[in-house]
This record gives sequence, C-alpha cells and structure tokens, in this order.
Amino acid sequence: MIDLKTYYAVIFTSTQSEEIEGYAEMSEKMESLAKQQKGFLGFDSARNDTSTSLSNHIGITVSYWENLEAIKTWKANSAHLLAQQKGRKQWYDWYNVKICKVEHEYEFEK
Repeated sequence: MIDLKTYYAVIFTSTQSEEIEGYAEMSEKMESLAKQQKGFLGFDSARNDTSTSLSNHIGITVSYWENLEAIKTWKANSAHLLAQQKGRKQWYDWYNVKICKVEHEYEFEK
C-alpha cells in the first residue's frame, strides 16, 4: 500500500444523522482537497448498507499521513474546518477520531 517504514492513520468512525443534504458533495470536495495536502498518502472508506435505517449508518474512513504535522495542518484547513462544523451541526449523530502510528503492514491478494 504505502512505501514508508512508519506513517500515521486517522480513523474517523461515525453514525450519520437523518439530515444528510449536501453531505455527498462535501465529502467529494474534502477528498479532492485532502489529496492536495502535503503529507497525504491515501485513504480507505466504508459505510454499512444504506437501505437500513439511517440511525444505523456507521461509516469508517481511514486517512494516511506522513507525519503528525501533516495531520494538524489538515485539521486546521479552513475548508475542512467548515466541513467539521457542518458535520457536528447537521450530518453526524456521533463520531470518534483516533490517530495511530502504523509501524508495520502486510496484505494478501489472491
């Protein structure tokens, strides 16, 4: 995946509220903007089946960064700050953020 010895992962886990107008557009904008940030390495994202009740919509996005400074810079980005505010006010009922140092990884592919 990433050709570095160590790097950092920001794990964002959330449950969506029922008011998601504008969420998809903002998500695309944040993805595009994050890709332009110095130190951004990539991301993985998943959300459970949207045919179920919205209160059960759990999503997990993991973004990967070269160092903690890159994460701090992204968190303070003005467009990202606006998205965070809208998230708390409108799009999320709950979220949790974890920042982890990745020291080793491996994968399997058939």
